[in-house]
Amino acid sequence: MFRKMFVIFGASDILWMVFAVSQASQIDIFPSEPEIFAQIGDSVSLTCSTASCESPSFSWRTQMDSPLNGKVRNEGTTSTLIMDPVSFGNEHQYLCTVICGAIKLEKAIQVKIYSFSKDPEIYLDSPPEVGKPVTVTCSVPDVYPFERLEIELLKGNRSMKIKEFLEPSEKKAQETKSLEVIFTPTDEDIGKALACQATLHIYDDDSPPKVRKTTKELEVYISPKDTAISVDPSTRLQEGDSVTMTCTSAGLPAPRILWSKKLDNGNLQLLSENATLTLISMRAEDSGIYVCEGDNPVGKDRKEVELIVQEKNFTVEILPGPQIAAQVGDSVVLTCDVRDCDSPSFSWRTQIDSPLNGEVRSEGSKSMLTLSPVSPENEHFYLCTVMCGQKKLEKRIQVKPYSFSSDPEIEMSGPLVSGNPVTVSCKVPNVYPFDQLEIELLKGESIMMNKIFSKDVSKKALETKSLEKTFIPTTEDTGIVLVCLARLSIDEVEFEPKQRQSTQTLYVNVAPRDTTILVSPSSILEEGSSVNMTCASDGLPAPKILWSRQLSNGDLQPISENATLTFTSTKMEDSGIYVCEGINQAGISRKEVELIIQGRESYKDYFSPGLLVLYCASSLIIPAIGMIIYFARRANMTGSYSLVEA
Repeated sequence: MFRKMFVIFGASDILWMVFAVSQASQIDIFPSEPEIFAQIGDSVSLTCSTASCESPSFSWRTQMDSPLNGKVRNEGTTSTLIMDPVSFGNEHQYLCTVICGAIKLEKAIQVKIYSFSKDPEIYLDSPPEVGKPVTVTCSVPDVYPFERLEIELLKGNRSMKIKEFLEPSEKKAQETKSLEVIFTPTDEDIGKALACQATLHIYDDDSPPKVRKTTKELEVYISPKDTAISVDPSTRLQEGDSVTMTCTSAGLPAPRILWSKKLDNGNLQLLSENATLTLISMRAEDSGIYVCEGDNPVGKDRKEVELIVQEKNFTVEILPGPQIAAQVGDSVVLTCDVRDCDSPSFSWRTQIDSPLNGEVRSEGSKSMLTLSPVSPENEHFYLCTVMCGQKKLEKRIQVKPYSFSSDPEIEMSGPLVSGNPVTVSCKVPNVYPFDQLEIELLKGESIMMNKIFSKDVSKKALETKSLEKTFIPTTEDTGIVLVCLARLSIDEVEFEPKQRQSTQTLYVNVAPRDTTILVSPSSILEEGSSVNMTCASDGLPAPKILWSRQLSNGDLQPISENATLTFTSTKMEDSGIYVCEGINQAGISRKEVELIIQGRESYKDYFSPGLLVLYCASSLIIPAIGMIIYFARRANMTGSYSLVEA
């Protein structure tokens, strides 16, 4: 049998084990129980002490030499093992060893673990209703060891079910155990309580077990029934009358009362959540079937009543008619005119009780509602209510705002170049409602594209809508007129749709081509000569001519924007490659020419080989002739006719 756990109340439970070592080797232990019970998560201290030894030596261990899972504190003749918090690792037999001189003594104490820290929990799978089965669950969380657990479910003082968990647990772990009972509530169960009692038998002796109990009041429901309606003064009324309808319904808990009106499509329009519904200043439109519904968590019960409201004999006319199309930004006046009523009373509202967004002015038998400026927020059915004595009459007019104030805009994705695809966009700015918009794009008399826009109920604003078409222009398209035609239909308000259009004449560009360079007199010149280089390029529009000189690094240095590039006195450094570019918005065409400048011919003749030979020969012959003449004269003077002797 398990022994009773010794508990000391304080900051935490402290369990003491005292070893007494005497000179006669006699040990006393306190408390005397050989085992204790500790709850998981609590703090437990084991204290080992001896009074007959001045300098004892202490040591702690488990019988299986497992980790202590605690902290040891030694003070004089006392040693304390603290387990904080207690866990499954503390379920051991702990041994305290005391050495006093040559004497060694050892005592053991068994620590057993349990978990039973939370109250049971009661759940119902649905609200308990009289006559309908319901499942109640009693759950005990985080229990150990559950083979010693017993759960009992009680209704009032009567036990509904008891369950014991006898199978041993396969592992050391906290588990949640539960008990389920299905029962059918009755009227007698109203006011009773459900109790879930959990008992954990952790002791082996006759000591009382640990018990936890949870109580929950049994709220038994009764579905609404016997719903009834009373009407004061009557279900038949005249326009302007008032009526009060009171609804009652029995049930538990007391049903909530909901008043609704049945619409033509069979749906219900919620009117009130009070038991009493009062309708004042009744109109003929208020005739119909009114529904009272009793509602609580387990059911509903419904009752209907029909009200008939008879019209008053006076007439109301609303101008300018049942429908009006109003341009956004303009000003519109709605006039409510009454006949056969001396002192009418007017009121204006929208069918969905939105703000009027207008100004009301009443004079005599007329009331005017001015909408200025008109915006998409004015798209409503406006109702003019006229009270004449106790009778009431209402007329409505539908205001259809629209925006179609600007002509379409035609845009091109780029310049029109023959043979190159281009995208034309036709935009209609600030249009409303765009679901009535149709855009048509024409080239000349032929339709290129047509687009009708779908409805988007989520948006109520001015938008820009567009149509895009890609085509390849040719030179034959030049002069043809591109037409963007926009039509806006405003339902049945106007027979003919509103229409706007824009036109643009096509001018198709041709990229520069067939670029040529004419050099006069030649591209090879003597230094100091003049030269004209004329560039021509075909294209539409006429290409712009740009002359450049190619530098040594390959870059182009712009020189002139004239078609003719003229050098009046060339120099050697003017030699190089000259580039002519024909440029327009459709492209570029390039042509190159190499200009070669050579030195003068006289300079070349002066240093020619023939001149050099003639020069050298003359420099030798002239001195030789002079010498012959000199020696001849000398021979004549001496009377000798021998040139050799002379």
